[in-house]
Amino acid sequence: MDRWQAMKVFIRVADCGSFAQAGRDLRMSPPAVTRAIAFLEEITGARLLTRTTRSVKLTEAGDRYMRDCRRILDDLAEADAAAGGAYATPTGTLTITAPVLFGKMFVMPILMAFLDENPGMRGQVLLLDRVVNVIEEGMDLAVRIGHLADSGLSAVRVGAVKQLVCAAPSYFATHGRPEKPTDLSAHRIIGTTNPPTTHEWRFGLTEKIAVAVSPSLLTNATDAALQAALDGWGLARLLSYQISPALAAGQLETVLDDYAKNPVPIHLVHPEGRRASAKVRAFIDFAAERLRANPAVRKYE
Repeated sequence: MDRWQAMKVFIRVADCGSFAQAGRDLRMSPPAVTRAIAFLEEITGARLLTRTTRSVKLTEAGDRYMRDCRRILDDLAEADAAAGGAYATPTGTLTITAPVLFGKMFVMPILMAFLDENPGMRGQVLLLDRVVNVIEEGMDLAVRIGHLADSGLSAVRVGAVKQLVCAAPSYFATHGRPEKPTDLSAHRIIGTTNPPTTHEWRFGLTEKIAVAVSPSLLTNATDAALQAALDGWGLARLLSYQISPALAAGQLETVLDDYAKNPVPIHLVHPEGRRASAKVRAFIDFAAERLRANPAVRKYE
């Protein structure tokens, strides 16, 4: 049996949750659909689907395999298009990973606009506040905030941001404003565990000023720390893009700006060592133009 056709059958069964419906959609007999799935399970050595009398569901191995199948078939379709001279047209599924809040604020709106202009494409976004291995996890593109390690990835710089200490006006009205970093010991600190708030905050362009901090409130979510600051509970140290709307609305104010560290860059990165696909090139051009035009991303360039 043709493996590519079997993959298409497998994806269709998974999408509609039914062997019979997949057969009707693909104009195949139920036994032919069953044989295709059995063929893939035999060559992978894994059970891909759990069947009951009422439903068909992916196993854990099946879910991973389905995502790989989609990517492989998309790449195959793109290779066919390239051979036919249509490589300039983005097709297939674009998978992107980004930090949670940056993804919500910027990546999702940009991706939706990109898909509107390319209706034949699909998009998948993985939002995590950790560095995702784009090759191991099958990502086409990643947003990196911070200085890049020597990872062998191609990178396009689109902006820069700063870490800023902020709080709501109501907090400052009650507790006063720290004038120098050592004043932080008299204030309530809101920290995050992902990325972690260390027990020492460094300040200044050379980061030689070190201040011990002990957060009174810790959360694993940046947006929760932001909300606590908006509620006037304490001081938070967040990236400038994260608080830009609240600063503009007067909901937050920054302190210790004269002691701020150097800006950190924002890059769009993608795997090096293979020619970038049309979908990746097209999205990078599309996203870079919009991000570079955004004051929240470009202010500290």
